[in-house]
Amino acid sequence: MKAVTLGPTGTYSHRAAKTVADEVEFRESVTAIVAAVGDEFERGVVPIENSIEGSVTESLDALAERDVSVVREVVTPIRHALMAQSGNFEVVASHSQALAQCRDYLEREYPDVEQEAVASTARGVERAREDPRVAGIGHPDNAESPDPDGTDLEIIAEDVQDRTSNATRFLVVAPESERSEAGGKSTLIVYPNANYPGLLLELLEAFAERDINLSRIESRPSGERLGDYLFHLDVDASLYEERTKRAVEEIEGIVSEDGWVRVLGSYDTEHAL
Repeated sequence: MKAVTLGPTGTYSHRAAKTVADEVEFRESVTAIVAAVGDEFERGVVPIENSIEGSVTESLDALAERDVSVVREVVTPIRHALMAQSGNFEVVASHSQALAQCRDYLEREYPDVEQEAVASTARGVERAREDPRVAGIGHPDNAESPDPDGTDLEIIAEDVQDRTSNATRFLVVAPESERSEAGGKSTLIVYPNANYPGLLLELLEAFAERDINLSRIESRPSGERLGDYLFHLDVDASLYEERTKRAVEEIEGIVSEDGWVRVLGSYDTEHAL
């Protein structure tokens, strides 16, 4: 099986993708990953939520724009290390989420060092190999160059994330035809295309009245007009359960004729180191 995720080699996304597929290729954006599923790749692996910084909005938006399914969730702990060619550096480069996850550490230890957001943690480490003025933040395993003739980096500090409980959820995306109704969790996206007092309460009551726990609800701009939103919902129930079917049917009845409900599927959670 071939999967696509955020590159280059050594990203946390890459570590998650290796639990899914033997062959892993890379793209520079989540949008490109989701777009490639079905046409070029059997699976895509995208970050969806971090325990410190919250949801990855690009992933939410990409899932709302494409007809795909979610077939698995991979949760991996995040261990950030600060790596450079020496202790003398002027810039720290990493993914914007990683920089945010290490905000307190960087402000305390390196308040005068410039921060540079790049496409991934591994790309930040590559910048550090290329430029002695740059340090990277990423997994400590990336300090050793994969190229025998490449530059190994010094680990300046380990576990520089602001909370030791730091972890990220990744969703494994597949073609829409592979959507499953079996699994401990389900994800759906609701676009009501309406706005009136009590709308959100109606959506939530469809699950509460059936004793279905909502483990996550997030609103995102629809892109249609200012103040218009769609909702991403994670529920702790399988789609094959009668109560879940009835809840989805009620949601479909609530949205307007021009609205929609996209069910991404049910799936189980895997923990990967």
